[in-house]
Amino acid sequence: MSDADVSVTVALAAPAATVWERATELDGVNEELRPWVRMTAPAGLRGRRISDLEPGVPAGRCWLLLGGFLPVDYDELMLVEVEESRRFLERSRMLTMEVWQHERLVEPADAGCTVTDRLTFRLRGPLARLPGSKLLARAIVGALFRHRHRRLAAMHGTVG
Repeated sequence: MSDADVSVTVALAAPAATVWERATELDGVNEELRPWVRMTAPAGLRGRRISDLEPGVPAGRCWLLLGGFLPVDYDELMLVEVEESRRFLERSRMLTMEVWQHERLVEPADAGCTVTDRLTFRLRGPLARLPGSKLLARAIVGALFRHRHRRLAAMHGTVG
């Protein structure tokens, strides 16, 4: 069971393979997150792509740095499924989230591709009991991923 679900989709003018390639590089992830957040690489990811990680094996801790320098959370990064060039499913724990699930789907389309991010999460005990915390977390996650999709659109162009 989750506290919240968020789903965001964007239609891009670039081919699916190009978008996938960039989206699975840590530099590409950080390009999407800028300027709000930067994510560090755990030792298990250095020199590798996210899609290269072995499903079910924790890659290590990625710190999320607000503005690129202030640690605000971490992600114990672990992929559970990978369909190369199309989809990954991350299921991790975070400092603030007991469950963090991020599915990214990149699907070819006539004029480029679509990217869909589906997020499901459950706040940790004490945080979950604070009044309004679930709504606030959902708003923050939604805003961050809408920002990421605007950045994707700026990088790859949009269809329509």
